[in-house]
Amino acid sequence: MAETVQSLEGLAAIKPAAPEAPTYTQKLDKQGRAYATGKRKNAVARVWIKPGAGKITVNTRTLEVFFARPVLRMLINQPLIAANRSTQYDVICTVSGGGLSGQAGAVRHGISKALTYFEPDLRPILKRGGFLTRDSRVVERKKYGRAKARRSFQFSKR
Repeated sequence: MAETVQSLEGLAAIKPAAPEAPTYTQKLDKQGRAYATGKRKNAVARVWIKPGAGKITVNTRTLEVFFARPVLRMLINQPLIAANRSTQYDVICTVSGGGLSGQAGAVRHGISKALTYFEPDLRPILKRGGFLTRDSRVVERKKYGRAKARRSFQFSKR
């Protein structure tokens, strides 16, 4: 049990124990891959990362075929470039739901999480870049008495 403090000077000498930062361990499956699930809007991406030459496969197709727009390819490569690991890992992912933009965001989120499972030391870099945060914004639902979520029907006086 703690000692009883008799004066204010004694109280100042007592310092609370600083909370230690949690230590993260490597999480790999039997094939030596790191698995993570990424989500954005209605899209869900299942991502596996293994050491390789930097090849990215999405739904059994190459990245260039699946995501034809350069902006989406750049979005997916952001966590690998931030961690300087763009040519060290092969990425295999399956993505479903949502549109192309949401799917690209889901793959990016999954790659970021899988990188932290493979190399826990990369977590501060990816966290600082905002790649580990799940973007929880989704489409607002349509309300009754409205044309869309907030848009009213057109008003006509006559």
